[in-house]
Amino acid sequence: MNNWYLHQLDVNNAFLHGELQEDVYMVIPPGVAHSNPNQVCKLNKSLYGLKHASRKWYEKLTSLLIQSGYQQATSDHSLFVKVTSSSFTLLLVYVDDVILAGNSLEEFKSIKHILQTAFKIKDLGIETAANSQQQHQ
Repeated sequence: MNNWYLHQLDVNNAFLHGELQEDVYMVIPPGVAHSNPNQVCKLNKSLYGLKHASRKWYEKLTSLLIQSGYQQATSDHSLFVKVTSSSFTLLLVYVDDVILAGNSLEEFKSIKHILQTAFKIKDLGIETAANSQQQHQ
């Protein structure tokens, strides 16, 4: 209706980008040599399977988006909005998928570059109704 562009992104290994502020330890995985049977590993970064991995990833993403001029919607914390005098951009996050909607391909290019610098992203390009239906089947 508003002739907006719609692009889809996927963040590779999103949960591995979470920064841990607290000390988290894990049992040494099988197959890893160690000298003491009671020895553990201290994690420096988040891992898949860690109870708060998704929260840590989301905190890092949220911080980056806010630093980039986006505002988090109060009605839906997975929705971020950036409004300038010449553009309107929505960024919607679902786990490790991102949908960009808006009227400025320049803003899309800018935020994609920012995200690519911080995380490794896969730009899936233009999102269409057909693409969306195929992915959810």
